[in-house]
Amino acid sequence: MSVVVLGTVALDTVKTPYGRRSHILGGSAAHFAMSARLFTPVDLVAVIGDDFPGRYLYFLRKKGINLDSVIKENGPTFQWEGEYKKDLNVAITLKTELGVLASFRPHIRETQRNIRHIFLANVDPDIQRHLLGRMRSAQLIGLDSMNYWIDHKRRSLLSLLKKVHIYVANDQEARSLSAENNLLKAARCLCALGPRMVLIKKGEHGTLFYSKSFIFLLPAYPVERVIDPTGAGDTFAGGFMGYLAKSRSINQASIKKAIAYGTIAASFNVEGFGLERSGSLRIEELERRLAGFKRLASFK
Repeated sequence: MSVVVLGTVALDTVKTPYGRRSHILGGSAAHFAMSARLFTPVDLVAVIGDDFPGRYLYFLRKKGINLDSVIKENGPTFQWEGEYKKDLNVAITLKTELGVLASFRPHIRETQRNIRHIFLANVDPDIQRHLLGRMRSAQLIGLDSMNYWIDHKRRSLLSLLKKVHIYVANDQEARSLSAENNLLKAARCLCALGPRMVLIKKGEHGTLFYSKSFIFLLPAYPVERVIDPTGAGDTFAGGFMGYLAKSRSINQASIKKAIAYGTIAASFNVEGFGLERSGSLRIEELERRLAGFKRLASFK
């Protein structure tokens, strides 16, 4: 089964202790697609400017991503510039240029409107709502956001949460939206806002999954050399949603395995700048690392 992902396709400039890269392919939808593609076909919905390099479009198509609903507008592509210092869990935003994203209204092909698995990656909640209103047969809807929308479009975000099944947030976002410092209380509060399932990403400290039927905790995979954490959360979400779409069932076993796949996909993402590592990732590599992760995380 396919997954529709709405989000950004961006030109990122990133500096970390391991170097600097300018105008590399990034964005929430692109990172999501790189891991979701390992499990299921991905239909990407986004906007790019007339400055967007053709080689990046070729790269995405070569990876099997359907770009029929990626529209090109006159103007600059969305750009983000950030820096990581000693604490690689914290991104310092140096510059954000919305470009054509500022006036974006998503369009989707008629043939894509019946796709049942939808992920609304980080973008303005009004844009997320616009796409969701065009879908006919949604069966599983995931939603991501960020502190900017929590602070500036809280009402729109809260309204949207009533329409989705899964809410994905990092620990800071979960605390901000719920007004709870304890993450378990925060997850319970977020679940009460509408979504049946809440996933709280804790970076190098792993993931907390919360639903009314069960709670699940999984540590992060220990990566010795983190090069660039940008997009790790989106990569996690892509592995999670991609596996659930492939499995075609939503139960404790499939959810736990989806979280594990997302965790491992994110561990590859941080080993290179941008999509360097996730873009070359093969399912065989993912499975091998997952097998090792099971040995690390298992006890009797």
